[in-house]
Amino acid sequence: MSARTATGTRVFLLPDLGEGLSEAEIVEWKVAVGDLVTVDQSVVEVETAKAVVDVPCPYAGRVVALHGAAGETRPVGQPLITIAPVDGGDEPAGHATYREEERAGSGNVLIGYGTGHGGNRRRRRPRLTLAPEPAAEAAVPPAPGGTAGPSSPPRLPADAGGDDPVSGMSTDGVVAPAGDGTAPAGDGTAPAGGTAPLVISPIVRRLAREHGVDLTGLRGTGPGGVVRRADVEAALATAPQRHTGDPGRPAAVADPAPATHVGPAPADASDVVIPLTGIRRVIADKLSRSRREIPEVTIWVDADATALLATRAAINAATPATPVSVLALLARICLSGLRRFPQLNAHVDTEGQRIVQSAGVHLGIAAQTDRGLLVPVLRDAQRLTTRELAAALAETTAAARAGTLPPARLTGGTFTLNNYGVFGVDGSTPIINHPEAALLGVGRIVDKPWVVDGQLAVRKVTQLSLTFDHRVCDGGVAGGFLRHVADCVEQPALLVANV
Repeated sequence: MSARTATGTRVFLLPDLGEGLSEAEIVEWKVAVGDLVTVDQSVVEVETAKAVVDVPCPYAGRVVALHGAAGETRPVGQPLITIAPVDGGDEPAGHATYREEERAGSGNVLIGYGTGHGGNRRRRRPRLTLAPEPAAEAAVPPAPGGTAGPSSPPRLPADAGGDDPVSGMSTDGVVAPAGDGTAPAGDGTAPAGGTAPLVISPIVRRLAREHGVDLTGLRGTGPGGVVRRADVEAALATAPQRHTGDPGRPAAVADPAPATHVGPAPADASDVVIPLTGIRRVIADKLSRSRREIPEVTIWVDADATALLATRAAINAATPATPVSVLALLARICLSGLRRFPQLNAHVDTEGQRIVQSAGVHLGIAAQTDRGLLVPVLRDAQRLTTRELAAALAETTAAARAGTLPPARLTGGTFTLNNYGVFGVDGSTPIINHPEAALLGVGRIVDKPWVVDGQLAVRKVTQLSLTFDHRVCDGGVAGGFLRHVADCVEQPALLVANV
């Protein structure tokens, strides 16, 4: 993934990030032109359609050029960073062994590529990853003075140039440093040669960048001075910020609401344009494809969840150290239903004109995050006990909201469970997560009048909805599955007969 010039300068190309991903958006550069880097040092944070990833550089030396600015989308195989060798006299303390590191190669592996290089040395590859295709290589000679600027663009393949259709920015430009070699203020990076802020979460960096908060001026309240989300929110509360008009931002970090305006819009008002990039574009494409291809039907039923809540309370009272959530019990009920009705644990192969029923249940859990709606997958969920399900659900949803899930954990689902009751709604007609064949939705659990043994009583009631692909089954199968789920919610003891 590189090219070497006559002077030894190397160009590191954006590697294949796996899962068929063809591009990535630059979130934040971790180095500046003129910095010294070591082998496997993380140089840039990028966001793909699946996750936020730190990209390590396989070469040591001095940064000559950064190809692409924060917010720009770069295709796989195009230049990412240019590294020049360092003379012995220029090596500061701590960098004296960089040549030995390069000769030894790197053992680091990022999703679908390894940064090791040289000879026939074998390196370990992760399982279930895609080997990178040979990419076009480019060389960028350093400009006078050891820097590169717009006047010295890299030489790219003939079909790689032009403007990026997403960002509208040129895909073959080079980001030149300012005169003092520092990064622009407010982009979440520290000045070259200064102390970088202690920030772990990519969500914190994104939040600061969107609101123009300079992380270098914040005092972190986390362990070891780590800047947390609460620190950024506190900074926002003390200074007025520009309203971005992003409807998906949580209310806790939204800008102060503007004064109510009555009458025609102000003359200087303008529309807010939000480009579809990264995960938002993937969500839009996938939902649109689902609606185009899948003839979906939604059926629903109200269920008395009083006994289910009592069962959960009894389980947690017996072993409070390992609590079980309502979602875990619902997941267990879904697994029981899919065992009886495997037609719903399937997908339609349109090219092969066939229906493929999956041997294992790869359970997707819809999770709302700051990056959008994600559906992390619990593979072979049918092999887990109820307690293991509860632990896996808690770990997976937390990682999804923190943006730390690898791309492989966000694909390959066969059935989705969506708890939209957390939003305070009773019902929904959701869109199936393509190419799956079904999705179970669960509304909020609220007190409602209910007839029990001929008497009116107040019970804990929820609405269950099943959206299914009518190509894989008819109403009898779908209705049987939903009725089984509702019966198990009302009488959890029925689960014992199926485990």
